[in-house]
Amino acid sequence: MCGISGIVNYNGQPVDISMLRMMAETLNHRGPDDEGYYVNRAHAHPQTPKWKSTPGKGNTGLVHTRLSIIDLSSGHQPMTNEDETLWITFNGEIYNFLDLKKELSSKGHRFRTNCDTEVIIHAYEEWGKECVKKLRGMFAFALWDEKNQTLFLARDRLGIKPLYYYSDPSKFLFASEIKAILQHPQIPRELNQEALKDYFSLLYIPAPKSIFKGIYKLLPGYTLTVHSHGITLNQYWDLDFHETSPCSIREESQWCEKILAKLKEAVSIRLISEVPLGAFLSGGVDSSAVVALMSSLITKPVQTTSIGFHEQKFNELPFAHLIVNRYNTDHYEMNISPDAVEALEKLTWYFDEPFADSSAIPTYYVSWAARQKVTVALSGDGGDENFAGYRRYYFDRLENQVRSLLPACLKKNFIGTLAKIYPKADWLPQVFRAKTLLTNLSLDPVEGFYNSMSWFGQLKETILHSDLRKELNGYNPSHLFHEYYESANTDDPLSKIQYIDFKTYLVDDILTKVDRASMAHALEVRVPLLDHEFVELVATMPSTLKLKGKEPKYLFKKALKPLVPDEILHRGKMGFSIPISSWLRTDLKKIFEDSVFRKNSVSKRYLDINTVANLWKSHQSGLREYSTELWSILFFEFWGKNWLNNE
Repeated sequence: MCGISGIVNYNGQPVDISMLRMMAETLNHRGPDDEGYYVNRAHAHPQTPKWKSTPGKGNTGLVHTRLSIIDLSSGHQPMTNEDETLWITFNGEIYNFLDLKKELSSKGHRFRTNCDTEVIIHAYEEWGKECVKKLRGMFAFALWDEKNQTLFLARDRLGIKPLYYYSDPSKFLFASEIKAILQHPQIPRELNQEALKDYFSLLYIPAPKSIFKGIYKLLPGYTLTVHSHGITLNQYWDLDFHETSPCSIREESQWCEKILAKLKEAVSIRLISEVPLGAFLSGGVDSSAVVALMSSLITKPVQTTSIGFHEQKFNELPFAHLIVNRYNTDHYEMNISPDAVEALEKLTWYFDEPFADSSAIPTYYVSWAARQKVTVALSGDGGDENFAGYRRYYFDRLENQVRSLLPACLKKNFIGTLAKIYPKADWLPQVFRAKTLLTNLSLDPVEGFYNSMSWFGQLKETILHSDLRKELNGYNPSHLFHEYYESANTDDPLSKIQYIDFKTYLVDDILTKVDRASMAHALEVRVPLLDHEFVELVATMPSTLKLKGKEPKYLFKKALKPLVPDEILHRGKMGFSIPISSWLRTDLKKIFEDSVFRKNSVSKRYLDINTVANLWKSHQSGLREYSTELWSILFFEFWGKNWLNNE
């Protein structure tokens, strides 16, 4: 993987090379092997006077920091075509680049390297902006077209690779990470208030917003063109759930064959590498499937990596060992005792934005462990979104069934009132924790799903500072869920909420977590279960084959039965978790109190500190479980100290 960034000065000011170097320095962890710059020639174009610049110094600059994976000797970037009219800085991998190279060669294109970056340049020469539709892989790139004086940016279909941008009347900047954009002294570090409310609802900030006003995420499946009069966005891909009917037993077997064949192909094309390659192995269904298929495709043992914890509740190593023994993998594992404070300090720098998914900590450590052995690792991310593996999908379907039987007046009045007064009884057995269920039944299906996915409950409206609440004027983060629910090309309720997850939780939580945690250690992670052709195939599968009764991933598990032990296929979902709850009562107790409750804390500026204090006391008493909410507050405090100043 790599780090990319750059700048276009609309006002014709020449690019400052020292600024490009500072941007590169912040991205060095993403690409420690090489570094490159490009500044365009100065041109005066009568048709586009805004692009005039000082003779000899151009107004456009590109930056690249490289992690060498393919064509180690000749893949230096930014890379150009033969006549130096196209320049590209690229982050990612194009897995079908050899096929594209062959096709382009037959059309007369000549190649100087053996890397996928040059294929993108020639694909742009041949097909223009439509070239992105030809690419199979994970990518974020920016291509400067000297002849047309345009900058063309693109992000892969699922959002595996990140791309941020900033635009004002005088300049345009882009980067793999926000920290590179913030190197420009004229970029305001002004907090986006709506994004802050998004964060304290979802624990992440959904695209296209970022935590900073004026800085945006390029949406997955989109391109962006920068020209003399501004920017133009275009969507080139979307996930389409086709309506299909239930299947017979024979058709189920055919689906199993199709799914395994396409996944095997997706794994196979991700094995191209000139550096050591392996896989994460958690002991779950998805990573086990990837390792099993890798073992069938390569002759030597697969290099696998796992981490364990001393707290057995969070330790999955016994399940990982089942795959290690079955496929005789070259296994490397570490038992981790994370330093909670050190992890918090590191993550708030690498993530740039508030990010409260605590599984970022084990992801950070397993990436570090894997990097001791390999430079590329395959992961199992995406299986739950594809095959309805989350428990929330079953509960959502159940709620819809109950909701359809209730008269409207009963849902709104009686059940809604009961939900408000029902105690939040975290300390009771789960069967008695009915508050979320009652609240969801009083809401429409979209609001009910949003309520299941969001945090702070009724405290959503009081956790923020009163002045901030006034300025937000009733803003509700659920609007994005409604937008995606309505735009999903399906009438199936399960497919609709899967579509929401693909557009929000997958890209801005799961994939963001994996990208930042792995790139912190210069580790490239490839995700075969998010191969877009595989995702498109699974989207056409009847939803009854994904969630059958109470069984999540029904058909996927059936397809994997010859490859993965039953103990893994039918184990309860564990998740990649750490003991945050106990940490907040031990290791993190003092640091929370000393930072969040200090006189000039960031939290006191933006949050209702009395609400925070009540949450803290309730959690410390042991009667309430507020670990996730308190972790989100602590992460925000540390993030704010790092990024809400101009140093």
